[in-house]
Parts: sequence; C-alpha cells; structure tokens
Amino acid sequence: MLLALMEYARFVYPTTSYLNHAFYFSVSKLVLYLFSIFDQLNDECSSNGDCGTGLYCFSCPLGFSGSRCVRSSVTDQFKLINNSLPFNKYAFLTTHNSFAIDGEPSNTGVPRATITNQEDSVTQQLKNGVRGLMLDTYDFDGDVWLCHSFRGHCHDFTAFEPAIDTLKEVAAFLSTNPEEIVTLILDDYVKTPKGLTRVFTEAGLMKFWFPVTRMPEKGGDWPLVSDMVAKNQRLLVFTSRKSKEQSEGIAYQWNYMVENQYGDGGRKAGRCPNRKESSPLDDKSKSLVLINYFRTFPLKPITCEDNSGGLTDMLKTCHGAAGNRWANYVAVDYYKRSEGGGPFKAVDTLNGKLLCGCDDVHACVSGSTSQACSAQKA
Repeated sequence: MLLALMEYARFVYPTTSYLNHAFYFSVSKLVLYLFSIFDQLNDECSSNGDCGTGLYCFSCPLGFSGSRCVRSSVTDQFKLINNSLPFNKYAFLTTHNSFAIDGEPSNTGVPRATITNQEDSVTQQLKNGVRGLMLDTYDFDGDVWLCHSFRGHCHDFTAFEPAIDTLKEVAAFLSTNPEEIVTLILDDYVKTPKGLTRVFTEAGLMKFWFPVTRMPEKGGDWPLVSDMVAKNQRLLVFTSRKSKEQSEGIAYQWNYMVENQYGDGGRKAGRCPNRKESSPLDDKSKSLVLINYFRTFPLKPITCEDNSGGLTDMLKTCHGAAGNRWANYVAVDYYKRSEGGGPFKAVDTLNGKLLCGCDDVHACVSGSTSQACSAQKA
C-alpha cells in the first residue's frame, strides 16, 4: 500500500518541475508518517516511547490486557486530500465539555464538585487534531466563565475558569496554524448584553470570525475551506441562544445544524433521536450534522470501550436517521481513550465517506474527489 500510494502521487503530479518535485516528496513524507502509525497500532508497549508518532501507550482493562499503542491524533484530511471542497463536506473531531478537564486547579478558592469530561488542555486537544470545542458559558463573578453547572447558574464549586483563558488558547492556535479552522459550540447561559462579544474581542478572536452573513440558508453548501482560509475567516461560533444571532452576530446553532440527543438518550443501539432543540436529523435545510456519543455521567474506565465499536455503530445508525448524511462533527468524552483507533478512526471513516465514498479517508485517491477508492482498499 505504501509504495502504491507514493507511485500514485508521482503519476498524478509528475516531477517535471521543482514545485511538483517538492510536492511529491511532501506527499511521500505524509504517507510514510501514516504508515508508521498503522504499523505500530495495537502493538504491546510499556511507555509512550515504544509507540510511534500519533500513538501513545494506553491500558484499557475492559477492552484488552496489558498496554497497547493506540491513536492520539487525527489524520489531517486537508493534507491527505485537499481543502478545495465546501466546509460541510468534511468531518471534525469534537470534544464534549472541552474545558472540563481532570486535575484542573480551582480558580475560585473553593474545591470543585462537578463532572469532568476531558484529560488534556484545550491547547493539547487542538494540537492533536480536535477542531470542534463544546463550551458552556455563564455569567459569573462579574465576567463570562466556563462552568459545568445546572439550572443555568454557575457556582464556586462548578466553575472552571474565565472564558477568556480558553479563548486565548484558541486564538494562539489559530495564529500559529494559519490553515486550520476551529468551531466553537456554546451551551450559552450568558445574559449580559454583548457579554460574549466583549470576551471574544478581548481574546483577540474577532479577526478570525466567520460572519453569519456567509452561512448558507436552506441547506446550501458552505464556502470552500480554501476560501475560508484565504479570507482568514477560520473561527465558527454557534450559540444556543437564538436572540444573539440578531443582537451579537453569533450564529444560532439550530439554524444551521441538526444534532442528535446527547447523553444516555443518544446511546441506544439502533436509534438516533434528535435533541429537542434541534429539528429532525433528516431536515436537509440544515447542512451540518453533529453527532454526540457520550454518557450522561462519564465513566472514565469504560470510555475506551464507548469510544470504539459502539461509536462506529452509532455513526452508521445516525447516517440513516439524517437522511443518508454523514456527520460533520462527532463529539465524545475523553477523546484519546479507545481500544485502538477510537474517535480518530471514526473521523477517518466519516471523511472517507464524505470525500470519496470509501470506508476510510486513507483509501481515497490522492488529489481526487470522485467516488473511486484506491485499489489497495480491496
């Protein structure tokens, strides 16, 4: 497979010029990198040093004995294929409650007593290829905070940090990665007028803002990714508060996206009901599809099982429920925990289906968006 992909790159991009010659070797380097990942996937290990780039040493007692090399980063679909399609033709790994991080010290002086859903910092999540962040925003202590709380109010014991701290991490990532696009999905309890606008401005994110006026209506395609990058409109922000689309220019999520039920209600085999705020999943007047797959109360030791076969099966179920549309966002807890490929493999499958009709993005023919798959798939 490795040599075949490299020779295909040479055939499609003949090395008759320095530019094409350089491109061929960049493709070859990427293929070699991918091969190194798959060559060691699920190998036994005793430390991260035993695993290649894009893998780490992990133990999942309910899934396998001992420790194995499992995936810790995504395949960059834009480097593997291209970024010349509409944004809604790609899939992105999304973290549920991205800010609710294990071991995060209290910023209120009161011990925290609430649920956590992730283990990595937001910066590390982004470095590992997460491109969708779910954040819960609240009015708290005279500012906008990220809290994992209840009944629309943040408390000392449910607060994580001022929202600006996380938003500055996003700004730093976008600044140092000028071809990447990040989506923020806000469960929004901020009632202060222009409260979100202020914190986004202070975090330095407005220069990356994708405007509501460019978002498609009636299920149309989104702008090309390459166009979004060229215009530096690389931050998509969605709010759960409908009024803010008019008052602050922040997109109301369910005008543009359908979403399945979150928590235990979204994990029942063979079913994929919509979240009550969302229109039915097969409503094609919304061109983005978000699929949640996480428990109401996360159980870290068994998340590696949840993020493996069950996740893949649910994406197939939701594909049918969404009118034969594959998800653009797949949201999980503890995103690196799996029995091998986990959420990273799931996103590879989604991008394969979206980009070329294949079961895995690596089987897509380089440089093509046809329904063909590479001969190596067979």
